[in-house]
Amino acid sequence: MESISLEQREVVIDTLHQIKMSIENLLLWNEGIKDMNVLLSSPGGMQDLAGNCMTIMIIGEGFRKIDKMTDGNLLVLRPEIPWRQVFGLRNRIAHGYFDIDIDIISEVINNNLKPLLEATEFFLDYLK
Repeated sequence: MESISLEQREVVIDTLHQIKMSIENLLLWNEGIKDMNVLLSSPGGMQDLAGNCMTIMIIGEGFRKIDKMTDGNLLVLRPEIPWRQVFGLRNRIAHGYFDIDIDIISEVINNNLKPLLEATEFFLDYLK
């Protein structure tokens, strides 16, 4: 990461810390929810779903920002993460409005957050 300035490096590290906290929050907020469809059955559940979607969108935007700041040289260190899908889901939530697929959100929360958290922690260690 010699190609980025010290200031950019600090912004990347700060963004990674924010992403890490967001992932941990999503995992905590959804602990014990077996079927995300339950969120569709009440106003409180819909509010929780909106919070989940917004947080997923923020994570995707954070990684997109990091990828741009590092000229694509950081995220490639973790090729097992489908970065295009991470960015694509961010775009889908940001621009899809009422066309959000609960099954995709459920898949992300139940199966994709832990590998993303591990990658985030790897990047933080790598940049230190």
